Amino acid sequence: MADAGRICVGAIAGAFGIRGEVRLKSFTADPQDIASYGPLVTEDGKRSFAIKLTRPVTGGLGARLPGVDTREQAEALKGTTLWAPRDALPNLPDDEFYHADLIGLEVVDTGGRVLGQVRAIYDHGAGDILEVAGPKVLLLPFTREVVPTVDLTVRRIVVDPPAEDE
Repeated sequence: MADAGRICVGAIAGAFGIRGEVRLKSFTADPQDIASYGPLVTEDGKRSFAIKLTRPVTGGLGARLPGVDTREQAEALKGTTLWAPRDALPNLPDDEFYHADLIGLEVVDTGGRVLGQVRAIYDHGAGDILEVAGPKVLLLPFTREVVPTVDLTVRRIVVDPPAEDE
């Protein structure tokens, strides 16, 4: 979950090698951009890391973190999420959104009926899918046709879900 000042941009997926290198999973559009947002902090804000990318590795990027010199230290960080200051991230065009900004938004249909709230966004390669939690869970393609309106100011998404097959 993001707070107003930070966005999760990656996670440490484990150790790589024996000298403290970590396998990094980047959540940025261009995975290598994760190193350009300044020092990243852990979710609790207690640790900060200046990321130095080393090479592409299976399942992500190899990276060095200051103070992480052994495989054991790197492995102990597995699962740690990395957060960037929101103001370090680029401004997006009007028709693009950070996933963190969509989580929790109210979702209504074109008639104004509340369907629930955005619980998650998934990307399985063919485009983003919104998971809407309400009386029933909906999975909706995040396309202009299905999602004609995203209003971050009023924290609402208007959707025109495809007709259900009965």
